[in-house]
Amino acid sequence: MIEALKNLSFRTLFDAIADAAIVIESTGHVVLMNPAAQQLFGYTENELMGLAVEMLITPRYRKQYRYYQTLFLDKPAKLPMGTGNEIMVCNRSGQEMLLDMSFSPIEVQQLYVLITFTVSRQRLKVEDTLRVREECLRLAKQAAGFGIFDYDFKRGVVYWDKQMREFWGGYPGEIISYEGFVAMIHPADRAGRQAALDYAMNPVSHGAYKAEYRVIDPLDKAERWIAVVGRVYFEGDHANRLVSVARDVTEQKILQKELRVPRNEAEKIFEQQAAARTASAIAHELNQPLTAISAYSEVVLHTLRNDSFDVERLKNALQGCVEQTQRAGRGLHELIAFLQKSELATEPLNLNDVIREALDVVVSDGSGKFRARLKLEQDLPAVQCNRTQVHKVLVNLFRNAAEAMQTTDSPILTIITQMQVLNDKNRALVSVQDNGPGLDQAMAKRIFEPFFTTKQTGIGMGLAISRALIESNGGELWVESDEGSGASFHFTLPFAP
Repeated sequence: MIEALKNLSFRTLFDAIADAAIVIESTGHVVLMNPAAQQLFGYTENELMGLAVEMLITPRYRKQYRYYQTLFLDKPAKLPMGTGNEIMVCNRSGQEMLLDMSFSPIEVQQLYVLITFTVSRQRLKVEDTLRVREECLRLAKQAAGFGIFDYDFKRGVVYWDKQMREFWGGYPGEIISYEGFVAMIHPADRAGRQAALDYAMNPVSHGAYKAEYRVIDPLDKAERWIAVVGRVYFEGDHANRLVSVARDVTEQKILQKELRVPRNEAEKIFEQQAAARTASAIAHELNQPLTAISAYSEVVLHTLRNDSFDVERLKNALQGCVEQTQRAGRGLHELIAFLQKSELATEPLNLNDVIREALDVVVSDGSGKFRARLKLEQDLPAVQCNRTQVHKVLVNLFRNAAEAMQTTDSPILTIITQMQVLNDKNRALVSVQDNGPGLDQAMAKRIFEPFFTTKQTGIGMGLAISRALIESNGGELWVESDEGSGASFHFTLPFAP
């Protein structure tokens, strides 16, 4: 009976079928297998001859296969399996494949079953969708100049695409050791990059990774700035993979450097003009009271020198000094009220986001080389403040810290956010700590005074303005410092209602 299936005409037609085809007995054992099936499953016909076809079906799908086999044997007729009921098969190497399957009867003295396997329509649809998306991603990546890399923490290797390898000087291999990857990063930028990676590997960060660093071409030693954004993936609480995209921002860095000089000069001129106008307004407000106080004081001195101790005249002169002093005080308060009379626009803000934005500004404008250590409380409630003013205060504090650490071998700027309870009220506390030379007690007492400065080119208005801005937002700003151990500036802000 089997010989009838193996005659030349049937065998020729059977082997010519483009789809994978297998003939089985009603018991489910393999009788014939065409070349397409042998290629699909990786077995020769002789290897499967007489074995149950179920061995090709993934175990979790065998119940489904038996159900359709029973339907077919009860009423032999062509029976394609319905859409959504595809069968998962397994080839010789263990690879699973989702396929459509159909049964057809062959009657040669007894019933044989022709099973054909074709690529699942669902699988084809998914593959087509993936191809379209991959092409869109490729075109977008090509247009934007993005490089992609995948760092496997367990194996200690980095998988990267062609664009990424070009960033690294045209490295030839698609895989590089993590040590080799880091070796081409500028030594001065490795600590900052590692700090960003350590933060992303902490589960409280939700895996967010962002860094900028320079890469040194091993051939011509040229430097290239790379900006990276990615995400760390976890198994439980353990980081096991980092997937990132990178782009070359060298031209942007060069342009920023070129613009930095005129911008800094413009800011300095603006600050000097603001200081000059403020000083002029103060002088105008104090000029007349001070002139009057001087005249009254001369009267007192003249009376005392001539021993003509006229008590009434002395009382009048001293009373005039008191009145003019009070007048000067009122004038100053009115001037300050006038300068601050505009209504402050505040909004609920994520303080950690404002800190990161300000830090990016200071890092990108090259105010100083330092490593930032962020200890930001992830569940900090929103604060109620003016974004522009608080951003300005943070930039000023960060720049001051960077300048203070210029002579430090390993400058570290530590930024901390936390909740503080004072007088039964919760508020946000921000601490900015540097490891520079610090301030002595006399300097710490005067550091917020207008026109007091420790810089050779400073005008002494930055911290005074910063304190005024924080206070206008309902907070406080103060400093703690021990000479030789760095300075810590702290400020508070109210939480949003």
